[in-house]
Amino acid sequence: MDQINPIIKTDYPDPDVIRVGHTYYMVSTTMHFFPGGVILRSYDLVNWEIVTYVFRRLDSTPSQCLEGEQNIYGKGMWAASLRFHEGRFYICFSAYDTGRTYLFTANQAEGPWERHDVQGVYHHGSLFFDGGKTYIIWGMNQIHMTEMNEELTAPKKNGLSRILIEEQADVYLGYEGSHFYRIHDKYYLFVIHWPKYGMARRTQACFMSNHLEGEFKGEDIFDEDIGFYNQGVAQGGIVSTPKGEWFGVLFQDHGAVGRIPVLVPVTWDHDWPVFGDCKKMPQHFNIESTRPDYEYKPLYASGFFTGKKDENGKPELINVWQWNHEPNDSLWWRTDNNGLAIKTGKISINLTQAVNTLTQRMMYPVSSAEVTLDVSELQNGDYAGLCALQGCYGLVGVTRETGCYYLVMWSRRMEDTSLSDLSLDCMPGMECYRVPMEGDSVTLKIKADFRDMKDMAEFYYKQNNQWILAGNQHLVFKLDHFTGCRYGLFLYSTSNTGGTAVFHDFKYYNGEQL
Repeated sequence: MDQINPIIKTDYPDPDVIRVGHTYYMVSTTMHFFPGGVILRSYDLVNWEIVTYVFRRLDSTPSQCLEGEQNIYGKGMWAASLRFHEGRFYICFSAYDTGRTYLFTANQAEGPWERHDVQGVYHHGSLFFDGGKTYIIWGMNQIHMTEMNEELTAPKKNGLSRILIEEQADVYLGYEGSHFYRIHDKYYLFVIHWPKYGMARRTQACFMSNHLEGEFKGEDIFDEDIGFYNQGVAQGGIVSTPKGEWFGVLFQDHGAVGRIPVLVPVTWDHDWPVFGDCKKMPQHFNIESTRPDYEYKPLYASGFFTGKKDENGKPELINVWQWNHEPNDSLWWRTDNNGLAIKTGKISINLTQAVNTLTQRMMYPVSSAEVTLDVSELQNGDYAGLCALQGCYGLVGVTRETGCYYLVMWSRRMEDTSLSDLSLDCMPGMECYRVPMEGDSVTLKIKADFRDMKDMAEFYYKQNNQWILAGNQHLVFKLDHFTGCRYGLFLYSTSNTGGTAVFHDFKYYNGEQL
């Protein structure tokens, strides 16, 4: 069958992929969102669905819980390594808020996953099993190999520790994103960098050696944007099919919607990997499904709950939902009529400090979400509604002042669209729209358009069965959050805590027919 990239049209960065029998599994970075460490499943490397999350909580630090004005935006869980060894699954990653490394193991991908702490921090570490020994390959600019002890809890005393390669080129970003394999009795290190030469974009490189202690020699092997605004396709894992074909699952920056997985065919020329067709991406290529009649669950959903309860007795959310940080379970619940109730427990300076904001990824190229909001139990100074969650956020919702309700649209705009501008961390945004509201409920909607890097969100509310445009927001992918923009259901207090908002009838529409 013909396939057209990208394979997943939303934010699943830093993919690592394996095959166990006839099933493919992928892990992706989830950063500050909880539950975290998402695992996806596929039978054809093109269509994917969520299996589970590796952890519900990590360390419950004040910043992970959004206490006060603390947060872990742009930090948390990064670039995990996924492996299957001797009948057991392994996931290893470092978190950049705690400065710790975590290893999770399970007998099956669905879990339960058991946590183990690992001494040290290993940037973009790749777990590697070989000949009864275990290594982590990691680093930036310098790529290191560190042999681990038998328990995988710390480096092995007097074990192998060496630098495999070191960045020598003139680059914006040095070698990182390690993925390490033994194939054809040779050792392969896949990394990316961002050179200043050539097209100056994210580029995939590979280095090979006959021995772990030998010299690793290599070069750039894939420098391609597949026609999308010079955004390089690079960083991820490679995997073989049951019939011995090879593919790479990499990712590509797509502006505010995030970093999107791309599938690349891989062939071998005298044991050297060749990505694409002579290093260029073919527009169409064939891959067989191991379960051609399988129906995948979409990576977005309407509604909130599965009808089950989780291990803590809380209503189980559909697995596409994630909280913006570790949730406070005492401040949310399912109502008798299947609504989602959120209560405030602290004063917040702006939307990004709101505890228990429930999110879903926005989809490329266009999507929309709508929800009905009951504001009858808001306190004065509360804000509740639907948001486009990122550093330069936008929201449409309701605030209560001196007992009166107002429909509002807020925007946190920025003129500088560079990746690294973090100047708005403490700014609350600005109110762009306000009208008095009648009644105690309203239906809200956001439409997101990422076509041709438009990166625009429009904010609506419904009145007399008509959608009224309250404003728009230019969305920008930046390093402060380092994730694609998401729909979020929020409530926060600016004056008094204890207010409650109830959300009903959440609907998600994906595609151009909105």
